[in-house]
Amino acid sequence: MQEVRRSKGHDSGQLIELFNQTFLASHATCLVGGGHEPLYEPAQQPGALNRIVFTRDYFASALHEVAHWCVAGPERRRLTDYGYWYAPDGRTEEQQMEFERVEVKPQALEWLFSEAAGWQFRVSSDNLASGLGPSEGFLDAIHGQAQSYCQGRLSGRVQAFLRALLGYYQRGVSLESWLTPERFERKSLS
Repeated sequence: MQEVRRSKGHDSGQLIELFNQTFLASHATCLVGGGHEPLYEPAQQPGALNRIVFTRDYFASALHEVAHWCVAGPERRRLTDYGYWYAPDGRTEEQQMEFERVEVKPQALEWLFSEAAGWQFRVSSDNLASGLGPSEGFLDAIHGQAQSYCQGRLSGRVQAFLRALLGYYQRGVSLESWLTPERFERKSLS
């Protein structure tokens, strides 16, 4: 994930606080910064917390990892890193196509979360060594998924986090009035 911009109003510590206020009690899950790499760690014993670890103090990484958590169902949330396949930077074209396939929903949610927080979203192809940027098909799929989310196809966790973000970054704005397809234009993806 690339840090796009930082300002006094965009502190990853505030995201941690918002997430933990929203989900710590209800889902026994906490958001933690400072990781060398992002990682989801399910609780290993009763009474312990699930941990969503994001890279260093990167605001965008925190939003992205929360998006993955929101996409993962109950079974996946019992597995380290949700049990997903991951190939590091330097993927082949075929591996990159698989990466793009599984990243559509998380990146569309990250876009929604970024907009709610007033943060500039950037699509990540997460494959700098190969020189392969995001394909047009990937950009189209992210846009289409965001449009679908705007049509009311949001889980309770997504709605709760969007409300928390809007409540902090855009006080007085309701989710219902804010979440419109016009806010998420295809031309803004890069």
